[in-house]
Amino acid sequence: MIEFDNVTKNYGGNTGLNNATVHIHRGDFVFLVGPSGAGKTTFIRLILKELEPDSGTITVAGKDITHLKRREIPHLRQKIGMVFQDFRLLEKKTVYENVAFAMEVVHKSKKEIAERVPYVLNLVDIADKADRYPHELSAGEQQRVGIARAIANQPRVLICDEPTGNLDPVTAMDIMKLLEQINIRGTTIVMVTHAKDIVDRMGKRVVAIENGRIVRDEEGAYGFIQEDEVKNFSHGNLSSYDEGLSFDYLEEVEKYV
Repeated sequence: MIEFDNVTKNYGGNTGLNNATVHIHRGDFVFLVGPSGAGKTTFIRLILKELEPDSGTITVAGKDITHLKRREIPHLRQKIGMVFQDFRLLEKKTVYENVAFAMEVVHKSKKEIAERVPYVLNLVDIADKADRYPHELSAGEQQRVGIARAIANQPRVLICDEPTGNLDPVTAMDIMKLLEQINIRGTTIVMVTHAKDIVDRMGKRVVAIENGRIVRDEEGAYGFIQEDEVKNFSHGNLSSYDEGLSFDYLEEVEKYV
């Protein structure tokens, strides 16, 4: 489903990825972990064709995207759903309209939208909030809407960028159970996270990146004790340690839905 073969990406004198080789198969659930600045965001941006590799090859859904033509990029991105840490919902649209909008921008018919949106809202257990606006929802409910939007167009791959970073522990595990159910239905999931407790508890495949290199690829635990975590906790900062994807959903919506 996603194959990196000897992929390198540098930023001037800094290394994003260094000779990375990873094969993610259809139906896999993969945690992408590592310290801040390790290369996780570079990995995701290469999949989305936000960046070009300096060397190596990248294949997504059976297609070599290493040197994909610009006009082909929107088609690639329609195969990929995105879930964000900060939800990135459209504040002036209802829950239903947020999910419908993801289908409208890829020119789905009104009939398809009318059938699909209620289905995905029910799937993520938010159907009873269809007429609510984002500010009327809890953080967990907003993330459920974000997931519904991400799967509305039936992507082959779901990329989750710290989806539990703004959630309390109980809500975070509810979201993880939901993602696991989506994965069981056949969607490949790649989740960037610093949530050691979640990774350890889930027991899924873990791809660890450090200094741009793939240092571990196996099922099991998180496996990092991070200096930046120690520093943040010592200063009383309990916020998440997300590197963060740079794009703005409102400006780039047609690329990622």
